[in-house]
Amino acid sequence: MAEVIIEVKNAVKTYGEGEALTYALRKVSMEVYEHEFLVILGGSGSGKSTLLNMIGGMDRLNEGEIFVNGQDITKFNNSQLTLYRRNDVGFVYQFFNLLNEVTVLQNVMLAPGSRDKKKAMKLLRSVQLNGKENKFPRQLSGGQQQRVAIARALNKPSNILLCDEPTGALDDASGKAVLKLLEELHGQGKTIVLVTHTKEIAQMADRIITMKNARVVSTVVNEHKVSAEEVEW
Repeated sequence: MAEVIIEVKNAVKTYGEGEALTYALRKVSMEVYEHEFLVILGGSGSGKSTLLNMIGGMDRLNEGEIFVNGQDITKFNNSQLTLYRRNDVGFVYQFFNLLNEVTVLQNVMLAPGSRDKKKAMKLLRSVQLNGKENKFPRQLSGGQQQRVAIARALNKPSNILLCDEPTGALDDASGKAVLKLLEELHGQGKTIVLVTHTKEIAQMADRIITMKNARVVSTVVNEHKVSAEEVEW
């Protein structure tokens, strides 16, 4: 059986206080297995992006624990959390968060501690962007910009890739190209956790966790897994 590499235990996240108190996560527990393609599915406000941000070390829980590769990241100080984000997880957002004033190659090399030009060029080739390294992000299509963001996320020692609605800002053709790339990366051994509100995309997953009202409402093994090519939404 595959090893659990991410474990969330009784996670609680709130915002505000008093009558304005809002729960983003209510006693959420879940696991991610090594080399798994896991989808967290849910509508707006379900808590899925908050959960991904907590796993990614972008924010802190009010209660609960998150273990990544055996380490409880909720006990990390700010310096340890910075190193964790730098080395242990790659993050891909809905909006690409690229710097428009520097080149594609420089964007990939902006991953902290990742100044190896040869490695960055290899990553750009792996996401089918060879020949685009000296372009600026604004000169690329949305799908190409998202592939730059994925290359940047891969420019780390980590095998964990966290994806928050990575096709949300893309047209169908570009979105499918990004899904194909994620499928290929999973085939190469990456552990992928993908947040989406789209049930059709969720069918690519090995397992699907569904969230509603800040809670996990179901966890199922996907018996009818489809390829990226088969996804229609």
